[in-house]
Amino acid sequence: MSPPRALVLLLGTAAAVVCVAGVKAIAWLAAPTLLAAVVVLTLGPVHGWLRRRGFPRWAATTALVVSVYGTLAAFTVALVVSVTELAALLPRYAERLTRLVADATDALGRLGIGPSRPREVAPALDPGKLLSYLGSLLSDLTGVTTSLVFLLGLLLFLSTGIADAERRLAGIADDRPRTAEALRDFARRVRRYLVVTTVFGLVVAALDTAALLLLGVPLAVLWGLLSFVTNYIPTIGFLLGLAPPALLALLDDGWRAMLAVLVVYGVLNFVVQSLIQPRYVGNAVGLSATATFVALVFWSWVLGPLGALLSVPATLLVLAVLADTPRRGWVTALVGSASRRDGS
Repeated sequence: MSPPRALVLLLGTAAAVVCVAGVKAIAWLAAPTLLAAVVVLTLGPVHGWLRRRGFPRWAATTALVVSVYGTLAAFTVALVVSVTELAALLPRYAERLTRLVADATDALGRLGIGPSRPREVAPALDPGKLLSYLGSLLSDLTGVTTSLVFLLGLLLFLSTGIADAERRLAGIADDRPRTAEALRDFARRVRRYLVVTTVFGLVVAALDTAALLLLGVPLAVLWGLLSFVTNYIPTIGFLLGLAPPALLALLDDGWRAMLAVLVVYGVLNFVVQSLIQPRYVGNAVGLSATATFVALVFWSWVLGPLGALLSVPATLLVLAVLADTPRRGWVTALVGSASRRDGS
């Protein structure tokens, strides 16, 4: 006799809550592990391509490790140099920021907000405090050292183990063929997602950098790099990449420069990242735009900041884990993109 459906639903919901709470508790471990796995999965075909061309196993593995570490090192160097330039540039705008805060306080007073309220807000916007916040943020980066070393170690071990991945999947297929196929499909979808997202990110970053250079906004390369990184955050990524260059344009050249940046980002980033890219991402990974946005919010809450970058791969991994679950077709129908459901 099968248990009542209500009991099954209740137990399943309770188990899901416990699993989510457990993942949230070890987010410090789960997030970098998933990030390392995604990076290695994306560059994994390099190993297979070299093996098919006659390279020995050790040489192919070495090439994969060099590719992984080289990509990470190049990105880290560019980021550190750009952030250092930003930290050196900001003190120049302290006086201008003070004047801007004073003008904003006067404007609030003219709009009917009591004079006491702007005075309460103004100290929080004191340039000295804002610059000290930036300094503390930069110093906090040293606290990431442990996580970075852990991530580098994961990348090394996963890269050296990629050669045995197919053999391990074959072993899983002997007992759980649907799970093995789901894991292979997960790897394929993650690669497609990252290829599509990276291509769009490079396009947006190049366009943003060129536009900011033409507008004369300082540190255009840094903001282009920021656009590339935030492109991996679905739906709202362009908003996160918009605020810093818009604020710097305001401090450097006034309201018109900020408005120009807002218009450029609105035309380029919103159209490309929020209208065009989600359709291609949905077709590549089989997730609807709504499911992608919900996944962004959920995984950001569970895994922290890295969850925003890993929301789509994490969702695909959950779907792969549920491959052997009876009657999971309704889950695919609920989160899948329309084109995938239609078989296109």
